[in-house]
Amino acid sequence: MPDWTELRKALLADNVKSVLPPSVKLPILPKALMDFRKKTEDPDADTHELSQIIASDTGLSAELLKNVNSCGSGVRNKITSVKQALVTLGIRSTTLFLTTSSMNQMMRASASKLINFQNFWNTNLERALFAQEIAKLLKADTDLAFTGGMLQDFLLPLITNQLLTEYLEFTENRNDYNTLIEFEQQKFSWNHAEAAAHVMYTWEFPDELICCVFLHHRGMDVYKDPALGKTSVAAVALSSYIPDALRQETDSLEKLIEIEKNWPEFDLQTLAETVDANFNEVAKDVKNHFSFLRAYQNYMTRAQAAS
Repeated sequence: MPDWTELRKALLADNVKSVLPPSVKLPILPKALMDFRKKTEDPDADTHELSQIIASDTGLSAELLKNVNSCGSGVRNKITSVKQALVTLGIRSTTLFLTTSSMNQMMRASASKLINFQNFWNTNLERALFAQEIAKLLKADTDLAFTGGMLQDFLLPLITNQLLTEYLEFTENRNDYNTLIEFEQQKFSWNHAEAAAHVMYTWEFPDELICCVFLHHRGMDVYKDPALGKTSVAAVALSSYIPDALRQETDSLEKLIEIEKNWPEFDLQTLAETVDANFNEVAKDVKNHFSFLRAYQNYMTRAQAAS
């Protein structure tokens, strides 16, 4: 297992300044989440103190209880208190869930003229579920993989809205660039993965989660890396190849198929079907979603017709 702090320092030095221009205004995370995460670092903190912090935020409390009582959590008896939920899930899983929930609310509030939030959220969820399945194959941390999958692009709604003119240049000239990262580096000398990691560092997020987000667009390099290829960072990086409405990668499915050829357990049809089933269980009311499964099947149909 890599030393996450050392890796984060190699990617993002301590006290490094944000790459984002001063004109970009960042949201404020819920105080209860910040207080909870800091309190978890206290070895003397007990579940009563921690649950009281969560209970001070009605929204976080409701989301936590909803999650722990969901059909996928395996809980037999209904959980009715924050303290029960905390004990049931454990401190680390609760922290990752509350982080994901808060960031999703933040993304939802950062309405973008360029990104349809529902489509964006659907893709994030599929990527998170895909990362979770890959983490199982790798015997890596599935909670970390899911959270990293959900948060890998959390900054995009905000910066595409506040830097709309610049990002329109990418969408209007999409064929001139292989990836969104390539465009951002040329246009800004930074990219959204690096910028998001900076933001997460200032918010004192865990180093392993910062590494997941920083490296999420280095899929093939991370997958082939001897130290990282068996970790949740690799699972998140591979999940970034699921196509999205912004078309961040031009040949993402081809890269997944290349991996499938060299990794027998990496069966894309099975993985896509599993992600689709899990997605439909979590997002029951979603309509007109162009799923990863459908994108993969369409691609394979075209490939077979061309051969």
